[in-house]
Amino acid sequence: MTRDVRILGTGSLLELSRRLRAAGGENIRASMHRRVRRAAEPLRDDLQSTMRGLNIRSQGRGSGNRGGPSPTTRPLRATIADAIRISVRTGGDPGATVWVDKGRLPPDLKNMPKVINEGRIRHPVFGNRRRWVNQYAPPLWWDTTVRRHLPRMEREVARVLDDVRRRLE
Repeated sequence: MTRDVRILGTGSLLELSRRLRAAGGENIRASMHRRVRRAAEPLRDDLQSTMRGLNIRSQGRGSGNRGGPSPTTRPLRATIADAIRISVRTGGDPGATVWVDKGRLPPDLKNMPKVINEGRIRHPVFGNRRRWVNQYAPPLWWDTTVRRHLPRMEREVARVLDDVRRRLE
């Protein structure tokens, strides 16, 4: 896929993580973990909803009455949206990551999030490898959605870090 989204204040988070371990503040660590996750959840939700509503259009049909039912019952956009995940760490490499978990995608769709983000999907017609079509999606849908959320997430994580620092002092 495109780049993973990582909210890191590397120096601040690392220093706080060390101080939390030294203080033995499991309650503070759990609270920090929960609040960082809450800061990332709106981004994950927006990415999922953007993927579910993504307008994927075809190049149009040629002459003749071709077509038919899809050979799969798997909904593409919902499958990809369900694979978008959040991971929060407060240990050695603290931060939050929002990513597409390829392990939750069927083998034939592992690269599809990246391909859709590029804006052009080229695939065989109903599995017929002698006949190919192009479909188009808004390019950089992932990057655009992430950019909208970054300022808010950075503010929220900074607020969490300030609160934890005050509780440790």
